[in-house]
Amino acid sequence: MPTIAVLDYGSGNLHSVSRAIARVGGEPLVTGEDAEVSGADALVIPGVGHFGACIRAICHRGLDETIRAFCAGGRPVFGVCVGMQVLFEGSQEDAAAGLGVLGGICLRLPDGVKVPHMGWDTVRWTETHPYVAGIPEDTRFYFVHSYAPALVDATVGVNDYGRASSAAVARGNVFATQFHPEKSGEAGLQVYEHFVKDVAAR
Repeated sequence: MPTIAVLDYGSGNLHSVSRAIARVGGEPLVTGEDAEVSGADALVIPGVGHFGACIRAICHRGLDETIRAFCAGGRPVFGVCVGMQVLFEGSQEDAAAGLGVLGGICLRLPDGVKVPHMGWDTVRWTETHPYVAGIPEDTRFYFVHSYAPALVDATVGVNDYGRASSAAVARGNVFATQFHPEKSGEAGLQVYEHFVKDVAAR
C-alpha cells in the first residue's frame, strides 16, 4: 500500500483528507517532518484560510524546499484549495510569494458575486487527465474560496463563478484542485482513487 504524506503545516483539513485517502486504498501519513515527507510515495498539500498565512507557515517550517524538491523528484503531488494556490507564483490576497511550482497568480473573485464562493458548483473539463477520467462534464464539487488561480496552460478543469477560474490544474507529476475532493461526495472520492492508483502503479 503506498504511503501518502499529508502535509501538516498548521492549516488544512488533515483528518478529512486522510480519511478520504484511506477509504480509497491509500495509506495516509500526516506529517510536517521533512524526512517523513521525503520518504513518502506521494504528497498531498491541503490548505484552508489565508494564502499569506499558509505560505508563511510552510516557509517557517522549512517545508517550502521540501515541497519544491518533491515536485521536482517526479513523485505524485496533489494540492487542495489553498494547498493548490501556494503552488502558484502568488496571490492578490497577500504580497508573499508563492512556491512558483506553477506559473500564474491567484485572483480575487470579481465583484457582483457572493464571496466567499461556498458550496457545490460545476467543473467543466478543458483537458483530459487520468485523475478525472470517467467523471462527467459539469459534475458538481464543493468549493470554499475567495481567490482562485487564473486560467493557465496547466488548467484541466474550469469553474465559472463571476469569471472563469482554474478549478483543476496539472503539470507533470503535480495535480491540484481549487475544490475540496474530500467534501465532494463520490466524485471527489473518485479523483482521490485515481490518484492513489497512480501512486500504487509507480
